[in-house]
Amino acid sequence: MKKGQLGFLAGTHLVNDLYQGAIPAMLPFLMSQRHYSYAAVSGLAFAASGISSLFQPLFGALSDRKPRPWLVPAGFGTAAFGVTAAGLSGNYLVTWLCVALAGIGIAAYHPPATSQARAAGGSSQKAMSIFSVGGTIGGAIAPTLVTLVIGAAGFAGSYLLAIPALVMVILWALKGPWMRSRGHTAAAPLVTGASAKAGTGSGAGSGGEGQTDDWRSFTRLVALIVGWSIPFVTVTSMVSLHAQRDLGESAAGGAAVLSTYTAAGAAGTLLGGWVGDRYGRMTSVRVGYLAALPALLGVAWAPAFPVLVLSAGVFGVAMFLPFAAQVTLGQDYLPNRPGTASGLTLGLAMAAGGLCSPMFGWLADSSGLPAVFYALFMLFVVPVVIAVRLPDRALHVPGSQSPPLAEPADTHRVQ
Repeated sequence: MKKGQLGFLAGTHLVNDLYQGAIPAMLPFLMSQRHYSYAAVSGLAFAASGISSLFQPLFGALSDRKPRPWLVPAGFGTAAFGVTAAGLSGNYLVTWLCVALAGIGIAAYHPPATSQARAAGGSSQKAMSIFSVGGTIGGAIAPTLVTLVIGAAGFAGSYLLAIPALVMVILWALKGPWMRSRGHTAAAPLVTGASAKAGTGSGAGSGGEGQTDDWRSFTRLVALIVGWSIPFVTVTSMVSLHAQRDLGESAAGGAAVLSTYTAAGAAGTLLGGWVGDRYGRMTSVRVGYLAALPALLGVAWAPAFPVLVLSAGVFGVAMFLPFAAQVTLGQDYLPNRPGTASGLTLGLAMAAGGLCSPMFGWLADSSGLPAVFYALFMLFVVPVVIAVRLPDRALHVPGSQSPPLAEPADTHRVQ
């Protein structure tokens, strides 16, 4: 494991996902200060998440054709520019275009950064969890940062939001000598053609010379992540309202249960990496889904606020136990297309949660929030079954190698 390189990439992930979290945090201010309607802010939310999810697989395929590490700083730099410009713009159409540009930048970042993090961490699931939790922390601090900046200075102070990206771009420009001084040198990517052999895992792709892409298992993984993203996005958007409207809690109580859920997700990401390294990554996947099912039932049934907080906390931990394992598993299913695997698992599949949110909103309007959570519980049985039956695929990972942080030679391309 290249700890210095991995920590640096986790820092870039924090900055990138800070801007991903900044967009929804800006929406209440846009409504109060620019008097946008619910339909208008919903359009901005789609510009950020929907467009980002659609572009991410394209950037994944692009990074597979030729390693493009410059997409990492270009991605979070573009995201920062889009968010800052959206804050400074007074026109809705320009604001929409700026938010869409930020979404494209966020999409450009994830596939190459995730591939580099995987190579920096070798076969360690803990390494991928460290990289992933960097993004979780960035998303968690975004609302506080946006509130401090826009709440104090208004949208005229939006330029201050660009500071984290500016600092990280400078560090990226300096990172070559900084990494070399600690013994990190450019090396080949994760898998190099026929020199790697599939392991003896329980799934397809075991044995044989060279590496082939297991699209059948990868399709099952995408279906699993779609089943993961729907309850994750819906619980995130509705658990606070559930505490206030059904259990009579204040706005502070609603925020507390949402914060508990978010913090538990960060803890679950790190715990999942440790479990994956010690007991195997499929253990973290299966335990996570099996534990999340009764926790989701607890969220739906909760007769009192403490029960809701406890259930939401357990659900957050359980949902993120498999997170790092799912990313590395997707890359091992498609060893010749790691960027595509990252783009699809982190992008297009995750879009399902957002696309399904309006349906659960209509259900909440007609039948109440508990009905939504019970419906999610029944739906979640499907990904639990997939998780239990999903095969592993062990690939040879050169532990002594790290990903290129400068433009590599063509000989380093995956064949």
